[in-house]
Amino acid sequence: MSGAELRRHRVDLAKIARTVVSDIRNRDPERQVDVQIHGGMTVVGDTGLLKIVLENLIGNAWKFTGKVHAPQIECDVVDSPQGKAFIVRDNGVGFDMAYADKLFGVFQRLHAQDDFAGTGIGLATVHRIVERHGGKVWAESRVGEGACFYVAL
Repeated sequence: MSGAELRRHRVDLAKIARTVVSDIRNRDPERQVDVQIHGGMTVVGDTGLLKIVLENLIGNAWKFTGKVHAPQIECDVVDSPQGKAFIVRDNGVGFDMAYADKLFGVFQRLHAQDDFAGTGIGLATVHRIVERHGGKVWAESRVGEGACFYVAL
C-alpha cells in the first residue's frame, strides 16, 4: 500500500459506500441495520485504496452497532474546518474521546477483543491511505452514543 503509485481518478465515495454496504449485507444477511447513504462526494483519488477506507469505516460502524437495539449507519457529506468531508456516523457503542489520540495507531484498541473482534490495524490503514491522498481523517464520539468519522480529501 505504501510503495505503489496512486492511480488517481474521479471517485464517487457514495457509490463506493453503497457497494461496501451491499457486500457487508451479503456476508451478514441476518442483521437488520438502517443504512442511509446521502448525496455523493466526488474526489480525485485511487479507487481501490478509497474503497479500503470505506470498507474499514463502514465495517467498524457495522461491528460497533452490533449490540444496539435499532442500529443506524449514515454516510453523508458535511462542511468541516478542512473543507468538505465524507462522514460515516453510527449509533453504536462509541468511545471515550480522551483516548482519541490512540484511534489511528497500529494495534490500538479502545474495546476489549472479547466484546468486538478485530486486528487493531483497520483505522491505522485508513489513516495511512488518507494521508497518502493528502487528506485528513478524524473522529468524534461519546460513549454509548456512537461515533462519527470524517474524511477530508
